Amino acid sequence: MSDFRNYQAQRGASSAEMIDQGLRAYMVKVYNLMALGLAITGVAAWAISMLATTTDPSMAVGQFGNGVMLTGLGAALYGSPLKWVVMLAPVALVFFLSFRIASMSVSAARTTFLVYAGLVGLSLSSIFLVYTGASIVQTFFVTAASFGALSLYGYTTRRDLSAMGSFMIMGLFGIIIASLVNIFLQSSAMAFAISILGVVIFAGLTAYDTQKIKEIYLDSDGYDTASRKAIMGALTLYLDFINLFLFLLRFMGDRR
Repeated sequence: MSDFRNYQAQRGASSAEMIDQGLRAYMVKVYNLMALGLAITGVAAWAISMLATTTDPSMAVGQFGNGVMLTGLGAALYGSPLKWVVMLAPVALVFFLSFRIASMSVSAARTTFLVYAGLVGLSLSSIFLVYTGASIVQTFFVTAASFGALSLYGYTTRRDLSAMGSFMIMGLFGIIIASLVNIFLQSSAMAFAISILGVVIFAGLTAYDTQKIKEIYLDSDGYDTASRKAIMGALTLYLDFINLFLFLLRFMGDRR
């Protein structure tokens, strides 16, 4: 009888170890894909900003709001109706991926995510026209350190973060509405308050989303299901990182 109990205990320990190894591999896949998406976004944003601006007056065909000289590409991206396509295309693609991922192949879903990351880079290229490169790099590293600590907390804590997550999601809708209202009010005080709330909300969502991504892992998932979950997890954390970065940039960024 004792031998049987020992066998059951060993079997349970072995099963738990396999689940733990599978979970680690799954989370590594999530973080690696998120990091690849961020790399594509950063390279795309920097490359487009280089192509869109010039220091040679003879090559300039327009100016950005702060006087930065624009090439023909820059004038098209930032000064024509094309800017709305650049802004809205990533939104359309992320909704497409979110609603269609269950029916997409793993390779198609991964490719769609990476294309989305490139489009976000295109839409964020204007930050290089507004802020100095040094302050953008500094803010990125601060964001990376903060994100890493918050995500680690979400992964390791035994506290249920569901209530906090629900509160943060409600707050997210609140700052979206407030941002739309402030387009008309143009209140600097409201903009400052929105920025503070944005940092707090996406800091909380980073921890909450990490815990949620961890909890939806099942060792019984097949390759395709686990891969789709990893892609959606990477997309979720990618969005948390990008938004946390943008809100921090409002505080830390040095304007040109």
